[in-house]
Amino acid sequence: MLMRTDPFREFDRLAQQVLGSGQGTWSRPSAMPMDAYRHGDDFVVEFDLPGVDPAAIELSVERNVLTVRAERRPTRRDDDVEMQVSERSLGVFSRQLFLGDTLDTDHIAADYSAGVLTLRIPVAERAKPRSISITNRDSDPKEINA
Repeated sequence: MLMRTDPFREFDRLAQQVLGSGQGTWSRPSAMPMDAYRHGDDFVVEFDLPGVDPAAIELSVERNVLTVRAERRPTRRDDDVEMQVSERSLGVFSRQLFLGDTLDTDHIAADYSAGVLTLRIPVAERAKPRSISITNRDSDPKEINA
């Protein structure tokens, strides 16, 4: 149902953690952690985006490719502040997912709460399990009189 688009994204993320460069720009966004699972008739994807203003999150779907972009901007501080430790990543975060044809991309629901963006993507009707009736062509139809 789901494929990652960039196999080197995890390597880039690991390199950023090791080298201490967790900043993303619009030309080279950082990855965002996610979980994806099926829950009943929905495919659920959760993205960690703590400290991101909901207005700074963009979602789009084009040809079954879901794109999530978010920007975490620096908080306003007085000019006389001397930063001692700065470990929170700022900048742009982006993730693209290939959604299979078994998902209904026309009815995606999005919710942002407690720093987690949750997308619920319904499984398409044609992909849901269904029963198929079996006819027996070997037997002759019988007429029952009442």
